[in-house]
Amino acid sequence: MTGFQSRFFLLIAGLVCFAGLLWGSIAIGQDVPAAAEAATAEAASPGPEEVVTGVYINDIHELDFRTHSYAVDFYVWFRWRNKDINPAKTMEFMNRSAPDDHVRELLYEEPKVLPDGSFYAIVRNQGRFATKLKLENYPFDRQDLVILFEDSANGVGAQVYRADDKPVTLSGSIVLPGFGIETARLEIGAHQYPTNFGDPTVGAEDAYSRAAVSIAISRPMTALSVKTFLPILLIMACAGLVLFIRPAFIDARVGLGITALLTLVALQLAGGSSLPEVDYLTMVDKVYLASYGFIMLVLFRVVRASWRDSGGEAAIARADRVWFALIVLLYVVALTGITADSFGELMRAAPLAA
Repeated sequence: MTGFQSRFFLLIAGLVCFAGLLWGSIAIGQDVPAAAEAATAEAASPGPEEVVTGVYINDIHELDFRTHSYAVDFYVWFRWRNKDINPAKTMEFMNRSAPDDHVRELLYEEPKVLPDGSFYAIVRNQGRFATKLKLENYPFDRQDLVILFEDSANGVGAQVYRADDKPVTLSGSIVLPGFGIETARLEIGAHQYPTNFGDPTVGAEDAYSRAAVSIAISRPMTALSVKTFLPILLIMACAGLVLFIRPAFIDARVGLGITALLTLVALQLAGGSSLPEVDYLTMVDKVYLASYGFIMLVLFRVVRASWRDSGGEAAIARADRVWFALIVLLYVVALTGITADSFGELMRAAPLAA
């Protein structure tokens, strides 16, 4: 009886083991196709197409501060591998000014096939672009002339830009009158739109790969300082001479002061004619305000002295010298504060321009 029970239990154990092995083989058989299917799906969607891009700036001209625009002649090229796309045709410039005046030319009607199997296309574009120019430090301002472009058909899930090894090159013959060309750089990032543009098949907030070409320019400080501030200083010198005219010649003193004031107003209007209307004071505006204060203090002294006869002309003349020294001191302090503030901002912005 004991031997029979042992054989019975061995038989049951064998059946259990066989069932376990059978169940395991069925599970493995089910998992292998699932894993193969997942691997196939992953291989079928390797990620967004990487498009290598770069820019050659051939010329920059017609910088217009009143319209915040500038004309650029440049080439932009693309290299990619997916034969189903053509980034040169689907590229869109995002900050065009006067779009009808742009001339866009594909140098190859069809993408050129490179030896490594990738595709190559290059576009030449001539036209005006716009960006909001910052004039707080005018006339010592630095500006970034920007060209923005992105793909109009493919979001970041399908296509992304990558900067070429030498992303931006400037022509050595570029001359922009009144400015020096400093540096050029290419930055690439994803630009998020807070809308699906009415297309229900895309996400509510689709993102597109955007390339930004920035060309840093600045004005020559020495020449511009002479042109801008020398006339102002000459007017201030003439206004200061009012206090050195004999107090008895009140008409000449008042007339010279008012003439200096009107000349300064005319100079400011003429100098600002090429600038846009802005809701802040530029550096040169602050200098003009300080200069107006200088002239008004001189005129105040002249009018005040005309009502005082005690002490005679000699006493009034001595007081005029004291007033002149105080007014000049206040003017110098004001100009020092203005220039320190403006040049401090320039120094903080210098690393960005570089």
